[in-house]
Amino acid sequence: MTSDVAGLAARLLAGDRRALARAITLVESERLDHQTAAENLIEAVLAKSGSSIRLGISGPPGVGKSTFIEVFGLQAIEHGRRVAVLAVDPTSKISGGSILGDKTRMSELAKRREAFIRPSPAGTTLGGVARRTREAILLCEAAGFDLVIVETVGVGQSETAVAEMTDMFVLLLAPAGGDDLQGVKRGVMELADLIIVNKGDGDLLAQAKRTQADYANALRLMAPAHKGWSPEALVASSIRAEGLEAIWRRVISFRDCMTKSGEWQSQRRRQAKDWLHNELSENLLAALRSDSEVAQDLARAEKKVSSGKASPVSAARSVLTRFLGRAR
Repeated sequence: MTSDVAGLAARLLAGDRRALARAITLVESERLDHQTAAENLIEAVLAKSGSSIRLGISGPPGVGKSTFIEVFGLQAIEHGRRVAVLAVDPTSKISGGSILGDKTRMSELAKRREAFIRPSPAGTTLGGVARRTREAILLCEAAGFDLVIVETVGVGQSETAVAEMTDMFVLLLAPAGGDDLQGVKRGVMELADLIIVNKGDGDLLAQAKRTQADYANALRLMAPAHKGWSPEALVASSIRAEGLEAIWRRVISFRDCMTKSGEWQSQRRRQAKDWLHNELSENLLAALRSDSEVAQDLARAEKKVSSGKASPVSAARSVLTRFLGRAR
């Protein structure tokens, strides 16, 4: 490990937020020398990670995720927590950077020394999370942040992706009814460890409570995903900072329940294996794309497939077989 990486690791472990920002930039870089340095950095701080509550928050655009996360983060700080927010934004096709910039939308939380906010572009990664979000979580934990919140672009594939890297998945929804309620699929609700109906204030309060009751009834008809834990639907108001204490209590209760049953650590171990398999897939695809002979094989395969002379399945197997044969 180079002295630069060792020094960065030391500053990171001391809780230096600038070092944390630099470390995340390093792991997100696609330069080969940066990737090697990032691997060394992760290995250096790995033993100091793993002690946080990893909270995934998803919901449709416009539901108020950033506003909720800000007031909830401030609430967690009042409970003595250090809060890191990894906000995954849509990606600009022009610059490749984040479009929305969640740090500017969480200005009050960003002012607190106990908080760290990092917007990252989703890039081409499916599921509304950045490819290096897992590494960023470990780095935040090594820097002493004991509540790490992952905010996704929106609902869709993001639920499964977030569930594979966090401890607790929270689905944030707006007051709705009728067809709008039908739009939230059963599979999404089965993943949720907690449902929060946001914007429960003013003229929307009565509707929010009806929505809460509807989701609570639906949850009772589903088999719980975790032993001893029954997901609930709660009402909150981010604008008035109401309902946050009840949500915090449910987060802590979930951690205690999962720890007691042994699922907390078993889930972490399963996620580590998923991470390994994901890295294998990503690295294999990267190796395929960078091989000049594969590019030629692929071009020939594309012609055969488009002309109907070969099926995509057999063509893909042929390209992969030739690549693996040369790699031996």
